[in-house]
Order: sequence, then C-alpha cells, then structure tokens
Amino acid sequence: MRKLLNTLYVSTEGAYLRRDGLNVVVEIEREEKLRVPLHLLGGVAVFGQVSLSPALMGSLAEAGAVTAFFGMNGRFLARVEGPVSGNVLLRREQYRVMDDAPACTRIARAIVTAKALNQRGVLQRAVRDHGAAMDDSARDGLSAAIDRMQDIARRALHETDLDRLRGHEGEAASLYFGVFPHALRVTDPALGFKGRSRRPPMDPPNALLSFIYTLLVHDCRGALEGVGLDPAAGFLHRLRPGRPSLALDLMEELRAPLADRLALSMLNRRELGPNDFRVMENGAVLLNDESRKTVLKGWQERKREEIEHPFLRERVPLGLLPHVQASLLARTLRGDLDAYPALVWR
Repeated sequence: MRKLLNTLYVSTEGAYLRRDGLNVVVEIEREEKLRVPLHLLGGVAVFGQVSLSPALMGSLAEAGAVTAFFGMNGRFLARVEGPVSGNVLLRREQYRVMDDAPACTRIARAIVTAKALNQRGVLQRAVRDHGAAMDDSARDGLSAAIDRMQDIARRALHETDLDRLRGHEGEAASLYFGVFPHALRVTDPALGFKGRSRRPPMDPPNALLSFIYTLLVHDCRGALEGVGLDPAAGFLHRLRPGRPSLALDLMEELRAPLADRLALSMLNRRELGPNDFRVMENGAVLLNDESRKTVLKGWQERKREEIEHPFLRERVPLGLLPHVQASLLARTLRGDLDAYPALVWR
C-alpha cells in the first residue's frame, strides 16, 4: 500500500496556523477549525492573508514538509523548507546534461512529445463524450486539431534541435488552446474562453487553469526535491533567476491529463459558475475565496484517483505521478534507463 503524502491547503482570509504538540491547528477568528497530525503532512500551501506561527514553520521545516506561500490569484510568492538533501553526484549529472545539447534535447523531446499527445487525448475525449451534441464546425475543428497534434508529436519525437523543439511545443499549445472552447460545454458568455491569457488571466477558464497549474507546479517542485534534483535546472524551459525550470518541464507532460481535464470537468458539470469569479479593476479575473476551496477540494479528490502507469504497469494514484516521473527522470540521469519515459496518458 502506498501512502500519498497530503498537502494542507489553506485559503480562508485571516486564518492562523499554529503548532500544538505534534499537531497543526488551523484557527479562524480564534476558533479551532482543523487539527492535523504533523507527521501526516507532506507540505502546507497557503493563499492570501494566512499566517503561520514561527514555531509551526520551524517544525514543518524540521519534518521535511515544505511551506509554500501564494497570492490570492495563485501566484507563487515564497517557500520555506529545511536543509536540502540529495545526491550531489545526481545533481552534477543533471547540470552536465543540461549543458550537453544532444542529451538535453533527448529529455526535452520526450516531454514535448508526451505533452502534445496528452493534449490530443483531451481533445479526443471531448469529441468522444460530447461530439454528438456539437455543431459541425466545432466537431470538425476538434477533429482537424487532433490530426495536426498527432503530426506535431511525430515531428517532436524526431527533432534534434532544442530551439526547433520549443517551436513544436509552442505550435501544439497554440493549436490546443485555439480549439479549447469547443471542449467547454457551457453556454453562458460570462464563462467564455478568449484564448490563453496569463499574468493576469482575463476570463474565468483562464483563472481556473492558472490556479490549478500553480498547484501542479508546487507538487512537481516538491517531487523533484524529494529525489534530489534541482528544480531550477531544466532541460526544456530556459534558465531564469527564480524560475523552477525543471518543475515546469515536469509539469508539461502532466498539465493536460491532471489540470486541464479537472478544469473542464468543473466547468462542464456546473461546479463553478460566473459568480465564482471576480473581475478586478485591471480586467484580471480571479477565483473568489469560496471558489478556491471548491477547486482545492476537487484537486485533492482528483489526486486520489488511480491509473495504470504505462511504463511501470502498476496502479498509481494521480497525486503520486509527479513523484513517479521525478524518480524516473533521476534514474535516467543516473544511467539506469536508456531514455526518459515521459507520461503518455492512455
């Protein structure tokens, strides 16, 4: 039996977290709302105006649990963690591969190919589940995108130049989000998708996607650190101060099946509506406080679902996929595997 480490998400304005013996206590207006044994937590993520006692932050760091701070819109602000452990030889190999163009491209190629195929899978699912209710234009648009996505994945699989590979990834993303509205089964114009927008998101679907992506990259970063890899030294994403490039690399293959499908499900099932979002003065659209709780609950439930991992041939909870893929990447860098087996959703 596998134990899926839990992340405690707190998004209620004014909440206060403190330590009480071996427990984490969450208080709202001085009233205890939740008590969790410290040893059961793999991490704590807080959003907006949430406070933690110094004693609790120290205990979490000592226990190896990461505390991550996010703004109200899900933007990453900071993290607190204890001493970083890990195999120095593994990290040295990671940096060597990062500076070796052919070796770096081989890993990035697997990630981009898997991402394109997983995006294709989301579009195929939309046609399979809702194709009969679509008009001809939407169905034909999705079908054409599915065929083109297969071609992009094929070209990415054989690409030997890293910059051209990034171009394939960008082409796939543009194509995917160009037909993404056809996968949305909501008719309210207030929930319309106007093309991918970030920093800030300009419509409700983008606000939801960005928030879930923030949760996913947090999990990916923790998974990489857990196996001893440097989350800042990536292969596909260019290095930039403060950017967790390798965590973003790892997230690419998991975006579509974990984050995008959850966002589509919550909107299509009417779990979120126009009143769950608020528009700021600059036009940015954000989830409101109660809606973030709804999304966090959906995210935790999604992570408990299981699939058969296509490489390991074992049942794995979705929440463990970042940890499994981080471990496979570490094994690839050590030379235990001939190539990195990026996750392709079946």
